[in-house]
Order: sequence, then C-alpha cells, then structure tokens
Amino acid sequence: MSEIKIFRIEGTYYKKFKKYLFRKEVRALKEEDALEKVLSQITSIGILRRQIKIQEIREISLQECEDYLMRELSSL
Repeated sequence: MSEIKIFRIEGTYYKKFKKYLFRKEVRALKEEDALEKVLSQITSIGILRRQIKIQEIREISLQECEDYLMRELSSL
C-alpha cells in the first residue's frame, strides 16, 4: 500500500501584467500527481498553463506543513 506524502510547490504566474507568487501544499502519492493538482487549481481561476512557472517541488514532513487542515488529515 502506498503512503500519501505532502508536497510544497512554489512558483509564479502572470495575470494582467503583474507577477504573482504562490506556494501550495498538497497531498499526493507522487510528485507528478501533486503538480497536476496544483496546476488544475491555478488554471481554474482563468490562468493558462503556459503563464505558470514552477520554481520548486519538494516533499515536506508533517511538521513543516503550514496548512492546519492538511496536517490534521495527515496525522490520522
């Protein structure tokens, strides 16, 4: 049985000539699944995938997670 990991994905996107930074934490089995989940969340607000630049994807521990709900879900 596979273990669900927590990934932190950081990057930037452009919207109306402004640069926005983002940091998302998601639960996924693989790094590719986490990236796809974050891209689908960001593109749901009207951003195209080509406007998104991913700078870092890394697996984080439960203690590093800043999202309270995700931390509680993972500790069960």
